[in-house]
Amino acid sequence: MRTRRTHTVRMLQGPYSSLDRDRLLIRLPFKSFAVGTVLLPVTGFIACIFISLLYHYEDATYTHCKVSNYLPSISSAISRVPERYIWRGCIGLHSAPRYLVAFAYFSFYRSRFANRLLELLLSGLALLCSLAENTGLVMLTYVSSTETYSVHKYGFITFIGSSLVHMLITCRLWYVIKRHYVSPEEVTSYRWKLRLFLFNISCCVIAAYFFRRHNKYCEAGIYSLFAAFEYLVVFSNMAFHMTAFWDFGSKEVTVATPPEDKRY
Repeated sequence: MRTRRTHTVRMLQGPYSSLDRDRLLIRLPFKSFAVGTVLLPVTGFIACIFISLLYHYEDATYTHCKVSNYLPSISSAISRVPERYIWRGCIGLHSAPRYLVAFAYFSFYRSRFANRLLELLLSGLALLCSLAENTGLVMLTYVSSTETYSVHKYGFITFIGSSLVHMLITCRLWYVIKRHYVSPEEVTSYRWKLRLFLFNISCCVIAAYFFRRHNKYCEAGIYSLFAAFEYLVVFSNMAFHMTAFWDFGSKEVTVATPPEDKRY
């Protein structure tokens, strides 16, 4: 007799599915799943900033210009101990659900745009950008600027670039959804996605301006303004991903054991 037992993770199940025939191990409302996933980097980020300001202020706010500075950049705030391990732990726990949500969105878009070639292609591109964004975040997290700066820099560029493209494509897809599939949650989701994308890209432009100005003129306090807008870029990015709260609000994340497959 040979017995085979496997565990299956099924995302975004409705209230009635084949899970009724399986042995349920975990059932979690997607709203709780989304909140928990986003709270991990939010909590870690805030903790790293406060610890850097309290215990590593001089080192964290130092720049090559040697002028007065009051806030650490994100790279500086996550590069020391214990901030480094706090941030890595939070992002490590956060990254796996983000990969799952990326594929969940792709499946969602395929069902909505089954007969629309352009939107299907954009859905595939959105998936690639989402995967690249998460991978870039993991790269810049686990390779700090004080260890291998070039790898950290390319991870940051990958994260920011793919994040902006992903937001743009997502807003385009949800604009189409809003036109053809009207529900209060979908309209709310689209509006917040658009607002957060515009806010995010504005903060990116302003942060880039202050960064360039700091390197060119070495003025006191300018790097702190860069850091402040860099924080807003990160927070608006997290908020953008939080809009999944509306997109999959009625769904559940489940882990179940399928019936045993016995062969004699």
